[in-house]
Amino acid sequence: MTVNVYERYYEAKGSFSGVERKGALVMLISDSYDGMISYQAAVTFFPHKTPDDFGVSYDAYFSKTIYSSRGRRSKKREEKLLAELEESINELSAACGAEVFWDKPLREARRG
Repeated sequence: MTVNVYERYYEAKGSFSGVERKGALVMLISDSYDGMISYQAAVTFFPHKTPDDFGVSYDAYFSKTIYSSRGRRSKKREEKLLAELEESINELSAACGAEVFWDKPLREARRG
């Protein structure tokens, strides 16, 4: 079962496939299967041409596994991973020449 533990939209900058991106959706995703649990930090950059443009682009999606082990979801583990999420997303963003502006959220965070 896959669950978006956390997601929030932020202002961002980057260019992918010749299109300037001004927004980013940041996510912490859990995936559980056969007694295993894994968590991914993920970010997707999108054009955000108008204040209500939240059309996510799939050509600018980046993720990395930040935890994987036997077990199940844990609130305590998720809080720790959320505290480290900004660092993980910054690494992903820097690797692709983009940036997320953490001090400029576009919407409230959603938890799942």
